[in-house]
Amino acid sequence: MEDGTSESLGICGDTEDPYDARQWDTREDCEVRQILDRIADKWSLLVIALLERRTMRFTELRREVDGISQRMLARTLRHLERDGLVSRTVHPTVPPRVDYALTEMGSTLHLTIQTLVTWTEEHQSRIATARDTYDRRAAAEHEQAEREAAGREALARQVSLRS
Repeated sequence: MEDGTSESLGICGDTEDPYDARQWDTREDCEVRQILDRIADKWSLLVIALLERRTMRFTELRREVDGISQRMLARTLRHLERDGLVSRTVHPTVPPRVDYALTEMGSTLHLTIQTLVTWTEEHQSRIATARDTYDRRAAAEHEQAEREAAGREALARQVSLRS
């Protein structure tokens, strides 16, 4: 086994470098990758942001999260609860009332998400400019490639006519 490699399949971090992007291995059994995939999906981010404000019921969350299906919300909440980020409290009433809230760990994640949102807001105009520049350059490169291909085809036709 290679030096520094964990014998456990679920551990994909590098033991030597405290920050190495390769630690977010794409293997399905990599727990870091699984957790990042879970918390970084759009539904989880929205649910975490909403629950940071207050405890909410399923129907309230469903109304607030635009475009989410009942099945996807239930699945998202189940996954967040399983990961210890959301707590689920069932009240013994008729009909039963179920409340969802962020756990302490979920609140710390919200702080991280908020930092990312703030960064995005601060850089959105620069990102829009970069996207526009890229799109114009890609379109120009595509047009140039089409002109070159048309020129090659015309040359090939001329050569074949001479033969």
